[in-house]
Amino acid sequence: MCGIAGFWTGACDEDAARAALTRMTDALVHRGPDASGAWLDAPRGIALGHRRLSIVDLSPLGQQPMMSTSGRFWLVFNGEIYNYRALRETLHAQGATFRGHSDTEVLLALIERDGFEAALGQCVGMFAIALWDREAGQLALARDRFGEKPLYIGRCQGGLAFASELSALRTLPGVSSDIEPAALAAYLRHGYVPAPMSMLRDVVKLEPGTIATFSQPVYGSAQQTRYWTVRDTALAGLATPLAGSDADRVEHLDTLLRGAVADQMVADVPLGAFLSGGIDSSLIVALMQAQSARPVRTFTIGFRESAFDEAPHAEAVARHLGTEHTTMFVTAQDALDVIPRLPSIYNEPFADSSQIPTVLVSKLAREHVTVALSGDGGDELFGGYSRYPLAMRAWPRLTRLPLSMRRATRALVTSVGAGTWNRALGPMGLVARGVTGDRMHKLATLIDTRTFPDFYLHLVSAWRHPQELLPGVDEQDTAIRAPFNAGRGGLLADMMFRDQVSYMPDDILVKVDRAAMAASLETRAPLLDHRVAEFAWQLPVNCWQRDGQGKWIVRQVLDRYVPRALIDRPKQGFGVPIAEWLRGPLRDWADDLLSPEALRRDGIFRAEPVLQTWKEHRDGTRNWAPSLWHLLMFQAWRRG
Repeated sequence: MCGIAGFWTGACDEDAARAALTRMTDALVHRGPDASGAWLDAPRGIALGHRRLSIVDLSPLGQQPMMSTSGRFWLVFNGEIYNYRALRETLHAQGATFRGHSDTEVLLALIERDGFEAALGQCVGMFAIALWDREAGQLALARDRFGEKPLYIGRCQGGLAFASELSALRTLPGVSSDIEPAALAAYLRHGYVPAPMSMLRDVVKLEPGTIATFSQPVYGSAQQTRYWTVRDTALAGLATPLAGSDADRVEHLDTLLRGAVADQMVADVPLGAFLSGGIDSSLIVALMQAQSARPVRTFTIGFRESAFDEAPHAEAVARHLGTEHTTMFVTAQDALDVIPRLPSIYNEPFADSSQIPTVLVSKLAREHVTVALSGDGGDELFGGYSRYPLAMRAWPRLTRLPLSMRRATRALVTSVGAGTWNRALGPMGLVARGVTGDRMHKLATLIDTRTFPDFYLHLVSAWRHPQELLPGVDEQDTAIRAPFNAGRGGLLADMMFRDQVSYMPDDILVKVDRAAMAASLETRAPLLDHRVAEFAWQLPVNCWQRDGQGKWIVRQVLDRYVPRALIDRPKQGFGVPIAEWLRGPLRDWADDLLSPEALRRDGIFRAEPVLQTWKEHRDGTRNWAPSLWHLLMFQAWRRG
């Protein structure tokens, strides 16, 4: 895991270019504290920079930027190629020679043999890559299939630049600090900025599975090629369902995951895993332990608040598997102390509050290991989210009602205050089961949606109408709104697709990458091996959900390693009590960021709806924690 940066501006002064490149890579030192590297061709104005976190081949022979054997290509690379040993054997058999043992050298040899796009198609891994072709005079930038590794591209003075994080781009002259209004609207809705947008004008994120090739140093001039997409993979899998029995499919998945985990356990530094005690992390740890001659190092964060504490579940699984387990119990103050650091850790506004425990568990793991495996991707690939069955039950019932009746129902439900609903529902025991006034109001806003994609969009939105806060700003279509014909997969496949192209790359993977990299920790996600994803899309729907439970087939594999009694419990998010903190220890901080003076001085948001929302939450009449967290993280980033 590393950080990469560079620019292409046309002919430049070498000393000035080297100083600019150093400023960029210095901004990424947390991503690669072990070494730095730079390569420049001043007459052509190309500069490649690298910060190294040494994982495989710790010797200087693994240093980057790295030149290919022929001298044609120079490359900087962030990530890992998990199948590099098999690729190396094939290349060596065909006459290729290698100086060291790094995956970077193998990747360059593969590019020389087959070309960039074909080489990436053979790689199993996570990566962001910049490749300079000296012969063609072209700069190619690429990102892995699901977007585990980030890559930003921006306009700079005299040309274009790229970097793993926005902070590196912002060290260059000419990079805009202006807010992109459409990105802000999308951020208010989702709590993240969907690719290809970034929060800055004239800066974009390269989308997953994409190669952008520049033939001249002009921002926006790239020819883009999609070498792999979730859409194509999903449609192909849905069109060619797997034959065989349930037992065959369970065995196939077990074999696939064992292989993916084994590949991702290769490292020349200490390695461990995050363990929450949930299905996905428990399965990854079980497969690691089954293939390890020594106890696997596992890590969990515990909270004193029982509603947010996963530690007992994780410890039970760790005891059963025999891992060397570490739990760190953190106080509310420990978590609160992370909040001032969030704008610098995430570099652009990001408002998934589980970022706080993710930062803490990454810091804990880094005290013991350099690489940690995680269970990320299981819910999206195998239908695990609790909102999936909710939507599948609700939408068919809604569509049986005339639109006029649905609109009348919405008006009726929202005319009654959330507090009044709570008082009415409480004696029936419904509030205790999560049927609150806030939930009634949220569901009411979904009633009159016309299409299922719109229904799902509103279901996963915090601010459902960002224009109310941003007058005159129009939202752009993003990946979550893309048309998709799920065919035999039905509503469940439709939601899984939308989450795989939006929520997973732009929220889940961003959250983990930035939190881990802030601690100089590499994270790996075996469930996101693209071969696992291709298999998942070929499964019958009842292998995703069966008997009212998601991830049915994943549970069957886990049953081989961990007793069901240790796992069977309601799904628990990796969260913190933000709603309560905003009324307590975070109140003064929020009051400052959302004060009338601050809002009117900035001139970005309409003050009235923001102040009303904050007042209702502060007074306890509504729970607006997610919506407010979006605003607060933006305001904190803006000030930073």
